Amino acid sequence: MAPAGVAGPAWHRLSLGDALLAESELARIRCRFTADPAAALADAAIFSRHESEGRMHCELVLYLSPALSALAAGLGACPCSRPARAGLGLAAGEEEAWAALFPALV
Repeated sequence: MAPAGVAGPAWHRLSLGDALLAESELARIRCRFTADPAAALADAAIFSRHESEGRMHCELVLYLSPALSALAAGLGACPCSRPARAGLGLAAGEEEAWAALFPALV
């Protein structure tokens, strides 16, 4: 379900906390992604971005595409709008996911 005021299937957002300490948690999530049957879909991807929102230290935030709603629920991720592409990196999935998920921006 999409958040209020957002059309279409929801993306999901998950903060891993301090970016310097998030690597082991990110590795665990990548393993869960690989084991998820939805990972084979062209529009299944996890994107990451370092965000600080005015704080001294940045946090690593993951954005899971709508195809990964079951994985997102299992991780406790919160529904959100599609993230802005600026500053995103592909944390898990295929390069083709960029075109499938951000078609006007590729």
